[in-house]
Amino acid sequence: MKMLTFSNTSLDSIDTIHAVVDVLKQKQPLSDTPTYVTVDQRAKTEQKLQYLLDLAINQKEYHKDLQEFKTYHIEGSTANLTTAFETLDQILSGISLVGNYSTRIEKQLLGITRNMTALFLQNILQSNQLNTQILPLSYDNISGKVELCDNKIHKNTDIIILYGVDSTNQQLGSLVNTNYLTSLVACQLKAQEVVYYTETQGIYTADPSIVDTAKLITELSYQEAKEISALGTNFIDAKSIEPLVNNKIPLRICSITDTQTKGTLICDTKKTQSETITAVASLQNCTLVSMQGNGLLGKSGIDARIFTALAKHNISVSVISQSVSEQGIGFVIRSNKASEAKKALKAEFAIDIENKNVSELRLQDQVAVLSVIGQDLNSFQKVYEALINNAITPMLFSNSITGKNIGLVISQQQLQKATTIVHGQLFGVAKQINVLLLGHGLVGGTLIDQLLEASSDLLKRKEIQINIIGIANSKKLLLSPTGISENWKELMDTQAEQYDLNTIFEFVKKHHLANLIAIDNTASTAVIEHYIPLIENGFHLVSSNKIANTLSYEYYQELRAVLKNNQKNYLYETNVGAGLPLIDTIKLLHLSGENITRIKGVFSGSLSYLFNTFSVSEEPFEKILREAMDKGYTEPDPREDLCGNDVGRKLLILARELGLINEFKDINIHNLIPEHLQSLNTEDFISSLEDFNPVYNEVKESQQPDHVLRYIGDLHGNLSKDKGILDVKLVSVPSNSALGQVKGSDSIFEIYTESYGDQPIVIQGAGAGAMVTARGVFGDILRLIDKI
Repeated sequence: MKMLTFSNTSLDSIDTIHAVVDVLKQKQPLSDTPTYVTVDQRAKTEQKLQYLLDLAINQKEYHKDLQEFKTYHIEGSTANLTTAFETLDQILSGISLVGNYSTRIEKQLLGITRNMTALFLQNILQSNQLNTQILPLSYDNISGKVELCDNKIHKNTDIIILYGVDSTNQQLGSLVNTNYLTSLVACQLKAQEVVYYTETQGIYTADPSIVDTAKLITELSYQEAKEISALGTNFIDAKSIEPLVNNKIPLRICSITDTQTKGTLICDTKKTQSETITAVASLQNCTLVSMQGNGLLGKSGIDARIFTALAKHNISVSVISQSVSEQGIGFVIRSNKASEAKKALKAEFAIDIENKNVSELRLQDQVAVLSVIGQDLNSFQKVYEALINNAITPMLFSNSITGKNIGLVISQQQLQKATTIVHGQLFGVAKQINVLLLGHGLVGGTLIDQLLEASSDLLKRKEIQINIIGIANSKKLLLSPTGISENWKELMDTQAEQYDLNTIFEFVKKHHLANLIAIDNTASTAVIEHYIPLIENGFHLVSSNKIANTLSYEYYQELRAVLKNNQKNYLYETNVGAGLPLIDTIKLLHLSGENITRIKGVFSGSLSYLFNTFSVSEEPFEKILREAMDKGYTEPDPREDLCGNDVGRKLLILARELGLINEFKDINIHNLIPEHLQSLNTEDFISSLEDFNPVYNEVKESQQPDHVLRYIGDLHGNLSKDKGILDVKLVSVPSNSALGQVKGSDSIFEIYTESYGDQPIVIQGAGAGAMVTARGVFGDILRLIDKI
């Protein structure tokens, strides 16, 4: 014989009730004995009833809401609920007259609603040709026994509907838990199994409504089930499992709508430590209570007074944390008990508060308890770091005596994000990285295509899912919580909308997105202004835009302070060498204590191409410049390259990587543009490029034999002091030297150190082009993923 029970949500609507009927019609022909079914109130009944009581006690009009309450309980059936409805009318009328009611009255009303549910279900089952009988259960809270009047069962009964009331402790304002009653009856009847039907397929490794990668747990031991129940699942409470443990009766939790799935079986199973189930559970709608005071130090019995005062009001505590000095204690209670708890504690500690022994009694609402079950502290570090990296800092931290259950008290607002992060870390699901791309020009557009093209390979090889949640330009923003796909250009034209930063931040909060990276592929000063707000709202940064690192040294320091305070990373390898590993190399040398004495090289791929070609060609300077423009090596206005500011910024970035405090004004820059062309508009400037020819023909012809022209950056001087010497200049070097042998648009960097002496470390490679720069940004993204 099996005991069946149905969650209140499965008795909510006509559709779900028909599913209940289908289950019972399938079960009954397979049994020679009646099927026992326990029922609770229907979904939201207790909440709706409380609302009616509040209206009545405040002597407000409640009849319209009462009629809706009645309709909800009768609609779809022909059940006779007249007696129950008359009792409801009388009780609410009395409450409205006297403006008060007792907990015994509240319990009586809840008992009536259980009877209404039983009558409703009986009517539906009988209309489906199932002979059904209702038996009330009487539970004695003192003895812990339930009285089942099985001698009153009619012959040929198919379904017996049981509902329970508490025959003792009438001062308590609640009924005995239906699941607990079910377990007691199952033990009394020596049932083979208890089956609990609910709206989901069973117990999962996390709440599937929060974590879409949560896995169904097919089997749990009694102990594991009690731990998961106590720490957050809503399916069944730990107390209800206990009677089944003593009688070794299995409990199965399964779906009311998907009867083919076997659900979760809870039974007397023994598991090794390696087989222990790990799960993430949560308690929502909680309040954090904290008490502090110097007068608590060294006083015995403080904890006992706190918990005794709460126990008198039937208030339970879930998480407790206390300072070693005993000057403060924090614990978590259910939010619906917060007001009552505050009154109880103020009354208990009235004298202590008056004497300033208790300086603070604070209640913080909107908190949740996130519990990690089957996890010990030895392997929890990675999980904890993942939370911190996403700006989730627990208010309280607790560990069970067994060391296998960890509890974190966090903001209710952060619960969904935190649960997703913790579950992903524990179960090795693909790490989802949510990327916001600022700028979709040559570099940005190429990067988007590279990310989309590599997505399946990254998921397969590294279990990393890069999700492009947003693409923005200076005017419009395209957002998608599930990721933007290959048709992003079309979507930017048709769906992108005007925005400000708050649009992005609200979107991230709404969808509980974690592991956020903002990527700046612009050359915009305006975007730099967004860096600090982005960091403060949970974003790491990757940038090919070099402006942020070349503004004032004061801003440079401020940005890094904000990064440190928010535990965020900022990678910008492409600021100097496009895709070359220059900045990382310099950082490694500098951090290892290596004394770097000089850095020089060809920093600009555009100018590298220009002078590499001009030095060995008979073509005029103007023609080669136009070729560079046509190939996309220069900016649309080539003066941005020719003025030398770009090389100067790169040199300044390297200086600051060495801890120097140089400003941009300290750089000695040789502007390659003839003075009379510098102030022209772009169109007039481009039409006057032939004016470059006589200037650079003269420079070229004045060189020594076997020399070539190179436009270099040179950081030198005493680099152990506050400032170095920064020169950006056109030089003539031997054609067989390292600088002289550079070809095409390659960049080359020579790093001189104290240890290496006159033999520099040389880094050389492609220094320009959207493909190379985008690939360098991609590399930064992958390095950042490893960090977070």
